[in-house]
Amino acid sequence: MSTRFWQPSTKIIPAISTLVMAILLTGCFGNDEEDWQGTSISGLMPELEFDLINSQGEPVSGNDYNGRVKMLFFGFTSCPDVCPTALQKLNQATSGLAPELQEEVLTLFVSVDPQRDTPERLAEYVDFFGDNIVGLTGEEPQLRQLAKRYRTTFGYEEPGPDGNYAVSHSSAIDLPPVFNPTAP
Repeated sequence: MSTRFWQPSTKIIPAISTLVMAILLTGCFGNDEEDWQGTSISGLMPELEFDLINSQGEPVSGNDYNGRVKMLFFGFTSCPDVCPTALQKLNQATSGLAPELQEEVLTLFVSVDPQRDTPERLAEYVDFFGDNIVGLTGEEPQLRQLAKRYRTTFGYEEPGPDGNYAVSHSSAIDLPPVFNPTAP
């Protein structure tokens, strides 16, 4: 006596495939005017407040950059990998915008190595990454206060025999609020 295992018929597989495709495609049709749902994240990122020195050696505050979309990145000019990669990606993202939008976006590169990153050195460094990047520096307590405000940190390793030291820092890019997304 032979035992017959269930064998799909040649008609059932195409029928099931058609049913699955119909179910999947159902979501592709319908009302084009979607009611978007969202959660306000206003208040999660603090306003941009600082008093630092820009790469031209001029004192600046967060208010000097009001009205623009600001991307805040903490790093240092001797950084071998994270900083140049992040700044290049930010430049590429900004360059991909329409020209009128490019003017609205600004990357603020805050050096966490004030000992080595003079305004002149910052100017040379940020110029390499495009026109919409500003280098900022200040005294270590000012930098720590700003970093803490944006929930990031940085630190220094002990200098080696040659006097060089490594700097550790976050690779986060912060976007301080610039507009109210829930406004009509």
